[in-house]
Amino acid sequence: MGAIISIPITMGTTFVASCMGGCFSSLISKTMTSMASSSLGTRLLYAAALLLNSLISWVTMSTNKALLWPDKSCTETGECGFFTVHRLNFALGLLHLFLAAVMIGVKSTKDQRAALQNSWWGLKFFVYIILVIFSFFISNNFFVFISKWVSVPSGGIFILVGLILLVDFSHEWAETCIYHVELEDEHSDLWQRFLVIGTAGMYTGSIIMTAVMFIVFCKDQCNMNQSAVTINLILSLITTFLSVSPKIQRANPKSGLAQSSMVSVYCTYLTMSAMASEPDDKLCNPLVRSNSTRNASVILGSLFTFIAIAYTTTRAASNSAFQGTNRNGEIFLGDDVEYEGLEGQTRRQMRYEAIKQAVEEGSLPESALHDVTWMSEPTISSTNHIANDDEYSGTTYNYTLFHLIFFLATQWIASLLTVNVVKDDVGNFIPVGRTYFYSWVKIASSWICYALFDWTLLAPVVLEGYGYEDYY
Repeated sequence: MGAIISIPITMGTTFVASCMGGCFSSLISKTMTSMASSSLGTRLLYAAALLLNSLISWVTMSTNKALLWPDKSCTETGECGFFTVHRLNFALGLLHLFLAAVMIGVKSTKDQRAALQNSWWGLKFFVYIILVIFSFFISNNFFVFISKWVSVPSGGIFILVGLILLVDFSHEWAETCIYHVELEDEHSDLWQRFLVIGTAGMYTGSIIMTAVMFIVFCKDQCNMNQSAVTINLILSLITTFLSVSPKIQRANPKSGLAQSSMVSVYCTYLTMSAMASEPDDKLCNPLVRSNSTRNASVILGSLFTFIAIAYTTTRAASNSAFQGTNRNGEIFLGDDVEYEGLEGQTRRQMRYEAIKQAVEEGSLPESALHDVTWMSEPTISSTNHIANDDEYSGTTYNYTLFHLIFFLATQWIASLLTVNVVKDDVGNFIPVGRTYFYSWVKIASSWICYALFDWTLLAPVVLEGYGYEDYY
């Protein structure tokens, strides 16, 4: 009787589960398709996949489990977690390398290969799972080699990419504010206040963090911290002096305290973060001793780290510093047919030149150059598609470069989770980056960031006469 009664219940449950599963699957598919209709949505989906892969890697490293073999005997040194992390990130990195190779030369979404970039998410997920399974059949010695000669160097390159982004953003932010101030319209005063308050606020934050570091992290026996804070302060002062130097101002009138303040506060933050990340074996990191907030800080700090890495990957490929545009910063005009007109120019080229001339004469704002709606003459039936597709007239970022940067990110995450990490009494999760290795990476990164920014200030002066001003 019980079996008979259970039949309709089981059938009903199966029917509901099937309907719910189908609806959920359809909803997810529609959501991903909708998000992928824009270049930003596509990049966010890839970033979400990287974030999820990072979280799974973190959990497996913390629990020291082999993902596909949960019952496997694991040593206390973190053997299973170490190799599982490298296998997961190797699989995702291999997928991105494959996509990078496939996307070479794609400059328009009319290219058949662009569909693989912006859709086919189920296929890409399936390939990733196959690569993960395949990686578990590779010997551990292979991943020892990968960790030393691929993951660490690739992680270093990824950090450099992030620093270049920061330097480029500092110039972009300041020049955008200055541009709106010089327009002298009804919003100029607001932009001017934003520029002044922002600059003062960042310098104030840098000073406060420096004082906190001297008080909290620089005890008598903490020579490393004392040296790092002192060097950071000196480099910040040098950068500030260079940004307002009369000779540099003549070569590049747009340089100033706004850019240097952003670099200063970021590098000071990096230095303080390095000290907060170091172990407490020398009693130089009192933040580690607070048991009440320790687990929360580990979890939040790890999530912030992974999100920051995901942001860098999505930002880098679309940034002008990595685009390889021509020296006038002209945008890609997309595929077009020749127009039998002046010097065989295409219609889009003629439109672009006309708009560029109008901007130079002041009759149109500079933003008109970046508005791609004039590139095409859409029909009524394609209006909705164009409204949602910002790559209708050409790709907005380099697909191959995008995947190469993602590969670097996967290797940096593998290094971040496994290099010199020892599981201590923090609970169920390892503290991501709480090693001297990671602390020194942050400190060295701040010094490199100062050097990169200072070079952008000095380059117009040093390379004057070599045609550098044409590219600046």
